Amino acid sequence: QVQLVESGGGLVQAGGSLRLSCVASGRTFSSYYMGWFRQAPGKEREFVAFISWSGISTLYVDSVKGRFTISRDNAKNTVYLQMNSLKPEDTAVYYCAAGQGSYIANTESRFGSWGQGTQVTVSS
Repeated sequence: QVQLVESGGGLVQAGGSLRLSCVASGRTFSSYYMGWFRQAPGKEREFVAFISWSGISTLYVDSVKGRFTISRDNAKNTVYLQMNSLKPEDTAVYYCAAGQGSYIANTESRFGSWGQGTQVTVSS
């Protein structure tokens, strides 16, 4: 397993942008696929984005397509989530997660390591 630490959250006005970062410990980061999830107040945690170990394959929840971009830098053990055109409904705690395998994952059960989360608040 890897240890994950997110950063980059904060308060932003609607229409603004934020870039979240997630740094992983260990020397096997490139063997993990990575994902971002979020949990809004009073709601269950939901999948946001996935990226394969190579960065070639990505997947997004429909509500963020065209606005969010997931990317990774294996040399820096870091995965990013660039969030543009933010909306108040994007307000949530955002979690970075890591998993291993040869599939595209968009459910919590496919991810074995989780970060502590970073708060994103979008004001209207």
